[in-house]
Amino acid sequence: MRSTTNDKVKSLINYDYYNPKFRFCEPEGGPKKQPESLGSILFGDRIFNSPYGIKMLQDNDTCRTLCLVNDVTAEEAKFINDRIREDYAINWLIDGLPAAEMKIESKTKELFFDMGFNLGNNEGKHQNLPAFNNHYEIVLRYHKPTPNTFRVVGVLVWPTSIGGTQTAAPNCDARNAQPLILSEDHAQDIRYTYRISWNESDTPWATRWDNYLHIFDPRIHWFSLINSIVVVVLLCAMVSMILVRSVSRDINRYNAIDISEDVQEDWGWKLVHGEVFRPPARPLPLSVLVGNGSQLAAMASVTLVFALLGFLSPSNRGSLATVMMVCWSFFGSIGGYVSSRVYTSLGGASRRRNAFLTATALPTFIFIVVFLLNFFLLYDGADYRTMVRISAPLSALGSYFGAKHGAIQHPVRVNPIPRQIPPGPKYLKPWAAMLLSGILPFGAAFVELYFVMSSLFASRAYYAFGFLALTAGVVALTTATVTILFTYFLLCAEEYRWHWRSFLIGGGSAVWILAYGYSTGPRNSN
Repeated sequence: MRSTTNDKVKSLINYDYYNPKFRFCEPEGGPKKQPESLGSILFGDRIFNSPYGIKMLQDNDTCRTLCLVNDVTAEEAKFINDRIREDYAINWLIDGLPAAEMKIESKTKELFFDMGFNLGNNEGKHQNLPAFNNHYEIVLRYHKPTPNTFRVVGVLVWPTSIGGTQTAAPNCDARNAQPLILSEDHAQDIRYTYRISWNESDTPWATRWDNYLHIFDPRIHWFSLINSIVVVVLLCAMVSMILVRSVSRDINRYNAIDISEDVQEDWGWKLVHGEVFRPPARPLPLSVLVGNGSQLAAMASVTLVFALLGFLSPSNRGSLATVMMVCWSFFGSIGGYVSSRVYTSLGGASRRRNAFLTATALPTFIFIVVFLLNFFLLYDGADYRTMVRISAPLSALGSYFGAKHGAIQHPVRVNPIPRQIPPGPKYLKPWAAMLLSGILPFGAAFVELYFVMSSLFASRAYYAFGFLALTAGVVALTTATVTILFTYFLLCAEEYRWHWRSFLIGGGSAVWILAYGYSTGPRNSN
């Protein structure tokens, strides 16, 4: 049996299981950290050994004392009570399976395993004085494929609070016992007890994770997807009509040298056809952002493909984060290539600086953000250095090939004298357009985003990768079509500085996602 973390529902911080303030029982010789994968470390898993000596089919229905913790101070009691009020949960691992509580979905009435179990109870009569769970009913389900083979296929824990005299003989009957209320005025003792029950199950080893991977009400997923697909179809039809009727029939004649006879007949975007490929201001950061965006898009796509193929099973802890970091590192060549070609096409000359920033800008930004968020948690940044060591050379290699291929050829010549830009409507101002354009992609992703956020903050396993892949495709199409439409509106308003604006418009949904995450996620970080 392994102990992992005490995680949260209403707070932002996970605690080590053996944090001294919790006063849990420790194994002989002290807790020892278990080896973990890179992804498991990045996701915050910290796995330790435990004092529970569980052996197959032994100690069935036997009440046992784990340990007696003496002199829990008032300060420690207040700390534990505050964590109970924040709905902290305890996480155990037994034979690779997380300990869970069995719950019933309110709508479908289906049983599912909710990973983790409550540190205490703060509902009903315990709202003012939380009850601390010091007794654990551990139900282990096992499958018997052959007469002499036994495999654990389910782990359920029913935590209860048993008060009274903590120095007396162990008592596992919580029905008539008073709950254990930790006093915030004086020191007291805590007796930890447990009882193990072995139940034979028909669930084979291959499907033992099915109870944990519960998809909540799939009808909501399908309803959201259908609505989003309808919106995408309408947007694509609108863009197609614009391209066919207003663009394709006129684009060829602007390659002619003498267009003076047609100037008086032009209107809207046709007036700026000689300005649209004029290099924008600050092409270096724009090319770096585009290059890193292509690298992240490639990483997300490949990771999603691996998830759809079943390679990222939750039984392999940290596999999702590991694949993401490996893909991001090795796709540095894509980021370098795209950034170099875009930078060259925008008339940039500092190719070495472009290659350097493409390789280091995003990792540096992530490191700074993580460092600031975890300043008081002493986060170790060695894993990010490892990523940069792999990604930076590949990014430089991609930059070399991008520069070797040269700039992207523009289909229209640029006028020697810049055209004056008339005042445009307020909804096409950079930040206004960015916020307006992000509404539709965010709406397409809203339902799936809700389930992903719930999985992150409630420590549930998310395994609806099929819905996630479809949603990602819909969001990508919605973002592309909305960006094309707003760029077309900009050109019709004779605003030819579209490079940065199209980038901001395409990323407009990120602002809404950030606001949604802030408004729905846990706030407390004490």
